[in-house]
Amino acid sequence: MNTMLRKSVLGIAGLAFTGGVFAGPIAAHADASAHVAKPVVAVQGEQSTINLNDEQTANVKAIIAATKKAGLPDRAAVISIATALQESKLENLGHLGDRNDHDSLGLFQQRPSSGWGTPEQITDPEYSTLAFLKGLKQVDGWQDMPLTKAAQTVQVSAYPDAYAQWEKQATDLVNKHWNS
Repeated sequence: MNTMLRKSVLGIAGLAFTGGVFAGPIAAHADASAHVAKPVVAVQGEQSTINLNDEQTANVKAIIAATKKAGLPDRAAVISIATALQESKLENLGHLGDRNDHDSLGLFQQRPSSGWGTPEQITDPEYSTLAFLKGLKQVDGWQDMPLTKAAQTVQVSAYPDAYAQWEKQATDLVNKHWNS
């Protein structure tokens, strides 16, 4: 199983920001690639290809809607979708049993034990996106920095460059669904 270490950092009530990174306990991520069903749209990253099913497409639309609700530009949706592609392949993951490292859940693999919210909250696409965006807004200059740096500052992954492979695909998805 391919796991990713990261620090979960955002409590819905606030953030801890120190020394240029968000502080929080270390969490490991379960690989979510085994859940792809009923492909509708192919999305290819530099190293990965996934087929979006109806659930994943609905999650793209939910991320875009939450971004608009937060009053943020389409760049925030691109960063959010690229992050969710890397973290969960845009699947709203519940507990995966033995394949679940710690208590990471949802589109962004946020952890209830790290203050992101309750399991019910962080498996709600709107809530989890708004929580991610709250962290993103705390990153000075996120609008102009490389996507992977912005996502990494919020997520604090052991694989900080992994988000970059999804930027083109996330941009294409936002361009397709932003005005729909």
